[in-house]
Amino acid sequence: MATGIVLFSGGLDSILACRLLMEQGVRVTALRFITPFFGHGIKGGEAAEAERVRRAYGIELRVEDVSVPYLELVKAPPHGYGRYMNPCIDCKIFMIREALARLEPLGADFVATGEVVGQRPMSQRRDTLRHIEKAAGAEGRLLRPLCARRLPPTRPELEGLVDRERLLGIAGRGRKEQMALATRYGIRDYPTPAGGCVLADPILSRRFRRLFDLWPDFGVADAVRAQLGRQFLLPGGSWLLVGRNRDENARILALAGPEDLTLRLADRPGPLGLLARRGEAADEELAARILCRYARGGGGRVRVRGGGGPDRVVVVADPLPGAEIEALRV
Repeated sequence: MATGIVLFSGGLDSILACRLLMEQGVRVTALRFITPFFGHGIKGGEAAEAERVRRAYGIELRVEDVSVPYLELVKAPPHGYGRYMNPCIDCKIFMIREALARLEPLGADFVATGEVVGQRPMSQRRDTLRHIEKAAGAEGRLLRPLCARRLPPTRPELEGLVDRERLLGIAGRGRKEQMALATRYGIRDYPTPAGGCVLADPILSRRFRRLFDLWPDFGVADAVRAQLGRQFLLPGGSWLLVGRNRDENARILALAGPEDLTLRLADRPGPLGLLARRGEAADEELAARILCRYARGGGGRVRVRGGGGPDRVVVVADPLPGAEIEALRV
């Protein structure tokens, strides 16, 4: 029995690529990579996600975290960025290389993706698809089941591992053929094709670019933090995160490290603050003034905790004015 690794995003195209191969008797391992920029929400719940995919689509899923090498790629992609900070071409090359490295450990014969010729303007043009395949070292071993009949035959097809005539020739940005195929397979619950990579978000892209330039040692934990709450760079060099709701407060608190300070209103409900990459001591009072600006009732008492020292209270008489807050926002 032939065995294939299918790069799995969780979107409809990758689901269909798996099912097309499974229909031919290929044993499929769906491989989902997670980074701080996509898929991070399932970190810690990999087993539950694998069970969900198995129950929903009949697909065996393997989840692997490639955050550290992927972050280094995002900082300096050889092929540059898309419209924002999305390194689409280098992302594809990276993912295919990672999948190829797992062929032997997983006992697989080839790698497949759910790509469609012409679906995305940057990374799925015909010439770009060929370049990505060559740059990844995947020539002849990379199968694209949804559009295979519009591309030269691959080794799995030539060797009879996969029947080319039962593969598809989809092209372009339309989704009718994929949706019809989903109906045929009884697949009703699937994500929209909008994409889930935060590097394509204009606001977050600007933030990442500024933080990358500011801190060469910007790491995986920083990349996760950068996506949460309101964010400020303080004059003394500190980085302040302020939660916008209860859920963000909890998520920010969970990311607090031993050197960080957490700030809470001591006398009423309100946002939580996290002071990271701590600089000058004056930033602590400034952070408390910002926190009080986002709470009802003006000033107050802010309890500061962490950083290896005792708890203390900062009394805020005058929350920072809105104009000054905006000047610090990142």
